Amino acid sequence: MGFFDNIILGFQVILDPNNLLFCFIGVLIGTLVGVLPGIGPLGAIALLLPATLKSTPTSSIIMLTGVFYGAMYGGSTTSILVNIPGEAASVVTCMDGYQMARQGRAGPALAIAAWGSFIAGTLSVVGLMLVGIPLANAALSFGPPEYFALMCSGLIIVAYLAQGSIVKAMMMALLGLLLGSVGLDIVTGLPKFTFGIDELTDGIGVGPIAMGLFGIAEIFTNLEQSLEGGKIFQAKIDHLWPSLRDWAQAKWAIARGTIIGFFLGILPGGGALLSSFVSYAVEKKVAKNPERFGKGAIEGVAGPESANNAATGGSLIPLLSLGIPATPTMALLFSMLVIHGVQPGPLFIKDHPDIFWGLIASMYLGNALLIILNLPLVGMWVQVLKIPYRILFPLILLFCLIGSYSINNSTVDIYVMILFGVVGYLMRKFGYEGAPLILAFVLGPILEQALRQSLLISKGSFTIFVTRPISAVSLAIGGLLLLSTVLPYTRKRRGEYDKLKED
Repeated sequence: MGFFDNIILGFQVILDPNNLLFCFIGVLIGTLVGVLPGIGPLGAIALLLPATLKSTPTSSIIMLTGVFYGAMYGGSTTSILVNIPGEAASVVTCMDGYQMARQGRAGPALAIAAWGSFIAGTLSVVGLMLVGIPLANAALSFGPPEYFALMCSGLIIVAYLAQGSIVKAMMMALLGLLLGSVGLDIVTGLPKFTFGIDELTDGIGVGPIAMGLFGIAEIFTNLEQSLEGGKIFQAKIDHLWPSLRDWAQAKWAIARGTIIGFFLGILPGGGALLSSFVSYAVEKKVAKNPERFGKGAIEGVAGPESANNAATGGSLIPLLSLGIPATPTMALLFSMLVIHGVQPGPLFIKDHPDIFWGLIASMYLGNALLIILNLPLVGMWVQVLKIPYRILFPLILLFCLIGSYSINNSTVDIYVMILFGVVGYLMRKFGYEGAPLILAFVLGPILEQALRQSLLISKGSFTIFVTRPISAVSLAIGGLLLLSTVLPYTRKRRGEYDKLKED
């Protein structure tokens, strides 16, 4: 099939009434999740994962991806109007978006965020089409050693880009690998780390862990602080179409944000959050008057909002082309496809063109729907912000309980979710991040399988990983990143020890 034939196939898939409904539901829930401070797209996708078990994989990925990029749109609303980021990737938007609102320019701020998101999201879908297929074709030459090396490097990069301590991030990645090894051994068929619990012979489900780490833990954290203290900005929201001057100031920020977000989205651990921060830093660096930033510069809204939406398209490339999830959200989408019997990877586009091109078409349509949901209906989302958290958190908890049980109809999954809810809460208290854990958990079984297949091919020799070019380069990059982390840490500890000796 030719390129245009594939595009036509994609729109035939998305114009199916069932898929069209799922696309609308996804972007609507995504916008709502983005507007409401708290759970975020990762927790929302974890909650919705059980709901996809009775639907087709095409409808499921269309809806869950819609939640992901829809939350990026919705998060800007709370950042601009309330100075509370509804979603982590919208933290940077608070700096200038809220100041624009206080200056009576809430309308242009909301509009440029929505239009920048639409432009970047649409261009990232074009990039996904252009890059995804060639990368998938190149990946057909990959063998187990290349996959093992790429995944090792990916986990190191995730830890390297962690927001907090890199040592703690590496610890979480190792814990994720350990949790991923629970179940039956892939070679001998014997149970590992199941402790005699029959329900664990198939492994621990990603749904209960994700709902615990990102849903239950979020509830515990939010109960400690009042989310009802944010006072909604009461200025009249008008002039929702940016002026020519606004467009002139924002156009290059949107272009740069799109490029930054797309390419950082491809990298493991990059994602929307890192993209928005990098975009803001770049805009401040290239600005003629950087002192305007933090005081209502429209570029400080346009750049980060474009970057976090472009990152959604970029992060789908390694998932669909290589079968490697670059972010925790992509890890959940990976798990959803596997549950439906669809294996992401080099053969995905060839074997499942309806899913791939249907997803592409749904993202075009979904971005257009989000313009309608986020600009004319902004007043409705402002009213949603007034719902007290004491009403929201019992509903979220109920959905978590129902969701974790419904995956396998097992009470063990409920216990696992509650356990990881407590673990996730304690992790937040002590500065540990959940992203490296969930990524390592999903990649662990694939990593183990690639390692054992490689050693079977080489008859037990580890030299196979350094004699094959792609594998050697990937491991070298990961090793250099690891050294750049460990050496400064070691020097710091040695300096502290020497100082203690002198005292």
